[in-house]
This record gives sequence, C-alpha cells and structure tokens, in this order.
Amino acid sequence: MKACIITLPSGKRTCPDVSSKRLSLLILSFLLLSTPFFCLYNYSFSPWRRDMELVYRRSSLPSSRAFGLVNQCDMFSGDWVPQVKAPYYTNETNCQIDDRQNCIKFGRPDTEFMKWRWKPSQCELPPFNATLFLELVRGKSLAFIGDSLARNQMQSLVCLLASAADPVDNSYTADPRFRLWFYAEYNFTLAIFWSVHLVKSEDADANIYPLTSQTLYLDEVDEIWANHIEKFNYVIISAGQWFLRPLVYYRKGKLIGCYACNKRKITGLSMYYGYQMAFRTSFRTLLNLENFKGTTFLRTISPQHYENGGWNTGGTCVRTRPIAKDEIRFEEYFLKLYSTQVAELIAADGKGKKRGLKFRILDPTDMMAERADGHPNHYAHGPGANFTNADCVHWCLPGPIDAWNEILLQVLQSEYNATSLMDKSTPPNQTNS
Repeated sequence: MKACIITLPSGKRTCPDVSSKRLSLLILSFLLLSTPFFCLYNYSFSPWRRDMELVYRRSSLPSSRAFGLVNQCDMFSGDWVPQVKAPYYTNETNCQIDDRQNCIKFGRPDTEFMKWRWKPSQCELPPFNATLFLELVRGKSLAFIGDSLARNQMQSLVCLLASAADPVDNSYTADPRFRLWFYAEYNFTLAIFWSVHLVKSEDADANIYPLTSQTLYLDEVDEIWANHIEKFNYVIISAGQWFLRPLVYYRKGKLIGCYACNKRKITGLSMYYGYQMAFRTSFRTLLNLENFKGTTFLRTISPQHYENGGWNTGGTCVRTRPIAKDEIRFEEYFLKLYSTQVAELIAADGKGKKRGLKFRILDPTDMMAERADGHPNHYAHGPGANFTNADCVHWCLPGPIDAWNEILLQVLQSEYNATSLMDKSTPPNQTNS
C-alpha cells in the first residue's frame, strides 16, 4: 500500500503518478539553470525518490557534505533505526514546550515514536551534547525566523540544552511568538522571530477577498525580524504552509496579482511566485545588511502527513511507526515549493561569496517524510484549540524534530573546525579577510 502523505492545499486526497515526460522537461530546465552549481556541490540522490523524477536533483544543493561535515558525510541521507535509550528530555523537563506539541501531557498513549533515531548512511550521528553545543556558540547568537515550525525547532533546542544550562528570558515583548533566551554562563543568545511570510504582510480586506486571505508586500521585508537580525551570528530561516492560503500580491506599493482570490479582474499568480519572492527578498535583505556577518541556514520545508482527508476534512495521522521509504509519495505542489526555496538559496549563496557571507542548508525534508508517527494528531491542546482538527504538521516534543538539532550541532561543529583550520593556516603576521 502506498501512502500519499502530502495533501493538496484544497485538502483533497490525490496522489497520481507524476508524468515522466512532463517532469523530465522540468528536470532538464532546472539542471540547465543549476549547471554551474553542480561543479561546486555533490549531494546524494535518495534512491526511493528516483521513480518520481523530481523537479530537482539533490546534486545541485549547497549540501552538508559539501560544507565539510564529519568525514564529508551527508547527514540528511540515511534511515531511522530503533533505539532503546530514553529521549534527551521529557515533558516535565525545565523547558518551555508549547501545549500544542506536548503530546505526552495530553494523553498520547504510545511512546514508540520516541524510540527511533536518525542514522546517516555514510557515518554516525553523535548523540546531542548540550555542553558541546553551548561551547561552540559561546559569545555568539542564533535566531530562528519563520512560523510555528521554527518555534517547534527552537523549543526542541531549548529542551535539549536544559541538561547543561537554564536560560534567562530577555524577551522584549510578552508575545510568546517572539522569544529571546540568554545563556549567561556562555554569553549565548537564542531567539525566535515569528514571521510566517518573511516579508511584510497583513490581513487582506475581507470585503473584497476570501476571509483567510493575506496581503503580501513581496519587495518589503518583514521588519519584525529584519530590524533585529544584523548582529546575529547564525540565522535559520524557513517558511511553508502559510503560503497555501489565498494571497494578494503587492510590489512597489501596487497590486500586481493574487493567488486563489477568485477575482477575474486581478491577474492570477501562483503561490510559488509569492514563495519565491519572499525568500528572494529575505536573502537580499541579509546580503545588503552592512553589518551582518553571520551564517544563514535555509531549513527546508517540513512535510505534513494527513491521511484519509485534509487538515479540515477529517484527516488524521494515527501511525505509531515510521513509514517505509517505498510507501512515500510527495505531491507535485510540495516538490515545487521545495525546489523554489532551494533555487533561491543557490542564488543567494552565489552572491554571498562576493561578500564573504555563508549560506547553508538544513535539509530534513526527506528524513521527516518517513515520520508520520511523530505528529501530535489529537494529543495536543492550545489556546482556543479546535479539538476536531488533528495536527499532522507540527512535531511532538520530545520527538523526531530533535534530530534536526542533533544535525545542527554537527553543522556548527564542522563550521568551527573549518574556521579553526583556516586560522591555523594563516601566517602569524597576517589576518583573515
């Protein structure tokens, strides 16, 4: 039985075989555009995805392998393997877990979803070491920019670090969507900036557009994060599901079109266009910030796993074990979102080299496709929660999302090692540019 784990924005459950002829043309176009990048990066292509003839080739990505992880290992290609060890933390650990991801607290009866660990194919992924992480970021700062999945990863990280240090909440607002944690012993700042579209956005006029429509100013970055980001050493940026709803697009202060707004007199534009421009504007902002010297990571889009319906049509995620690779099928819209954000990262990386700025990728998309068992489903509650809708988007804490931060630790370790090696290779009477 094949599992079509990604639902359409409409909530419909279709998972057709993607046309080989059509996608072959798309692949050829993408390869031609990305050819210069192929010479720089070499990313393994997951065997279970070959039959889908994807619109991208992972050999075109700025991968973990290319950026010097342990033994040149691609950390994002591998398998989930059983483990007998207890998770790094529990829902009673002294850290902040959003009730909407606190699955054990709200009665999830099974625990097997916490008993799997990610194992890269080419090497070992060391267990998370909170003290090592904090030493690597001593005197530095790290910010997550994005939606509730960015918060999901940030809270996972805070809980993982709880075994070594307790942070002070130095948030500049009471709004829980914006948090700033300070680890005094390590002089380390960890922040989350809620920005679901990355660019300036607001509710669209409900008298004109569908009720859930959002207006996006595609050439204006969201100052919520842009005004605070310049001095951060590491930035992890992401966006996803919010681009599936009706969108109204503005550029240079003028209406240029909309997605799914059902207005005949307004130019119809795709959600991919808005997604592309949001990342383009965000990366351009980071490139143009005079004092920004940090490393930017794109965290690729995270899969949802609704089955037997969509998020608002009775879909659920009741599995208690990971999905087998040969069961998985992505839908075409999801692949296009993925390839769109990666293409913008590739472009930004090329421009960043001229300024000495690093653009990297955290690419958990493939590995999380197997973890349909890791979502809250109905075992989570939040303010004003709708208990009839299952949550098959976010990840239970503790849960498989902790692997993102295990890999993040290794990325930071490799960055530190590379910098140390460069410093050692510089003659004493010279400095790095």
